[in-house]
Amino acid sequence: MSRHPTVKWAQRSDVVFITIELPDAQDVKLKLEPEGKFFFSATCGADKIPYEVDLDLHDKIDVGESKASVGKRNICYLVKKVENKWWSRLLKQEGKPPVFLKVDWDRWVDEDEEDQDSKVAPDMDFGDFDFSKLNMGGGEGFGGAEPEVEEDDDDSDTEEENVEELPPLKKDASSSGTEPEVKKD
Repeated sequence: MSRHPTVKWAQRSDVVFITIELPDAQDVKLKLEPEGKFFFSATCGADKIPYEVDLDLHDKIDVGESKASVGKRNICYLVKKVENKWWSRLLKQEGKPPVFLKVDWDRWVDEDEEDQDSKVAPDMDFGDFDFSKLNMGGGEGFGGAEPEVEEDDDDSDTEEENVEELPPLKKDASSSGTEPEVKKD
């Protein structure tokens, strides 16, 4: 019997984000159907434990415009809606959703806030959005060599702790615009 991985979702008026949290997934298979059928299967671990998700999405989807990215820690799907409208829920069936299905609060935007986001950067077009260029959950940069940091670029507060205190300047009453003399002990 297959297990269910954790599935997170969020939406915009034109797309649904579906993230399946399954580290080191192997043999990943995805089947999308225009009437809203979403099927995912994969194996995980040395024992090749099978995982699958079978969802009937709320409305029709555009299979040709939908995209997927398999990362080290999760699998991300950008599912394009046929109609640009907000869904009242992810699934066709009403009632309590399955326990493995959760809202992706990191990507969630309320319907009334979506317009505000588009006003901030109206020139941004994600039509050619390619998930493979993102580091979605591991891979390069994790566990590798640390980036080189020059000693002069250290912004830490330790510099102040290592500074020697200089004695106060002694002013000479006869000085006339010349720099004061600093005596070091």
